[in-house]
Amino acid sequence: MGVIEFWFEFASTYSYPAAMRIEALTSAAGHTVAWTPFLLGPLFHSQQGLTDSPFNAFPVKGRYMWRDFARVCAKEDLPLETPAVFPQNGLLAARCTLALPEEARAAFVKAVYTENFVRGAMISEPDVIARCVESAGQDSGAVLARSGSDEIKAELKANTGEAIRRGVFGSPTFFADDGEMFWGNDRLEDAIAWQDAPRKVKSIGGTK
Repeated sequence: MGVIEFWFEFASTYSYPAAMRIEALTSAAGHTVAWTPFLLGPLFHSQQGLTDSPFNAFPVKGRYMWRDFARVCAKEDLPLETPAVFPQNGLLAARCTLALPEEARAAFVKAVYTENFVRGAMISEPDVIARCVESAGQDSGAVLARSGSDEIKAELKANTGEAIRRGVFGSPTFFADDGEMFWGNDRLEDAIAWQDAPRKVKSIGGTK
């Protein structure tokens, strides 16, 4: 049994189908998921100097993304409602993920993505996040209080810094046990296959 690290940002479109699929796929392969939230804003700013989503900064890319995203959701039989605000502020949701016990994180994460991309709710609103916490079987008051602690704030900041250090440039990103990185919802199956049977792949710089 291995662990697939799932690095995600709640504002990310393609992380929605990944979050809805990853638990069943990894479980069927005998692996578990490490649900690891981080923030794309600092990452985009440090790597590309962007202060907005690349899909907003480059409209032609954004138009394609929304059409492709709709196709992906239709293929996976996932409901989709384009949010009124994009990207949404996922800071509170990310902190609450870390404030939750590990066994409750999957249900919470999926509930937040549903609020964002199915119900069109504002996931920066405490009432919305409280509803997601309760749906995961946890006490919303306690989790929201802990999410504002210095410990949780520092952990999320460290996650974002670690993502930058490890070469993450978007969400969703997956890591196998040996550190091999895979980016995008459409690479989830590849990450699981690599976890099952790691292999050497020649790269431009030599053999990886």
